[in-house]
Amino acid sequence: QVQLIESGGGLVQAGGSLRLSCAASGITLMTNNVAWFRQAPGKEREFVAAITWSDERLNYADSVQGRFTISRDNTKNTMFLQMNSLKPEDTAVYYCAAQYSFDYRAYARTNSYDYWGQGTQVTVSS
Repeated sequence: QVQLIESGGGLVQAGGSLRLSCAASGITLMTNNVAWFRQAPGKEREFVAAITWSDERLNYADSVQGRFTISRDNTKNTMFLQMNSLKPEDTAVYYCAAQYSFDYRAYARTNSYDYWGQGTQVTVSS
């Protein structure tokens, strides 16, 4: 079956950096749409970043544009989220997600993705 396993979360000071990894099995990330979402306590899960596989286009939420970078290592079948200039508002559980095909306009919707990791906690202190 498909498995997505996140790692790399932790506690960092505001302004610091962190890189999250998502190792995939059962699917090839190179031929899937892939994304990162996050969910803070008491809030809905929200879109962070995505790669649309057909055109390799990178997409970011306005809140992380210029600070976060999504990438993929096809050899290792692993996706990453490099997070720089972290803010306390970035504190959340971060989830990776993948889906073979969907309307490209729906990349930021949680229900566009069938496969999800279990999440990794990121905490940013002031």
